[in-house]
Amino acid sequence: MDIDEFWHLIEQSARETDGKESRLRWLEEQLAGRSAEEIIDFQAWILEARRKVDTYLMWGAAIVLSLAGGDDSFWYFQMWLVGLGRETFEKVADDPDTLADVPEVQRFLAMQRDRIPRTDDDWPEFECLSYVAPKAWEKMTGTDSGALFDALEARGYVLRALPNPTDEDWDPGDDEEAARRVPRSHRYIRELYGRV
Repeated sequence: MDIDEFWHLIEQSARETDGKESRLRWLEEQLAGRSAEEIIDFQAWILEARRKVDTYLMWGAAIVLSLAGGDDSFWYFQMWLVGLGRETFEKVADDPDTLADVPEVQRFLAMQRDRIPRTDDDWPEFECLSYVAPKAWEKMTGTDSGALFDALEARGYVLRALPNPTDEDWDPGDDEEAARRVPRSHRYIRELYGRV
């Protein structure tokens, strides 16, 4: 499975289903009908995508916009970004400050500001997307996912369970620093809440 097929599956899952749970079931079924190698490939692309957005700059932008907080929250947020599809993902991976331009982000923040009740589908987290390949592996092979993870490690992947950014750390709670590093996001959230 190449990267184009990976993104095709991610995006088709959004078109073919309604909501995160049904997307996960759809993806699991699609992968379970493929070869073991393709399931490994899918999980490898998940890891590659996560690596691209596992940065302090992205984390800071997500904190400034009230989309993520601690380790777990940012970890699940990374998978939500993948779920938004290739075009949006690549745009924000290249420039985390463009998060403020993403319609799903704007919708969530407007709901938050207006105190509109949110469902799991509204929250900018998609933790279980990272479990689709292991579940498909178990369904397809009839064995636990340990061999999947062994195969990924043999390909040189370091498996992690929490964020591990390697870029420069900074304090998104520092108003001046946030305005300097993620000016669009900083301005957007201030305007949204009338704090300009």
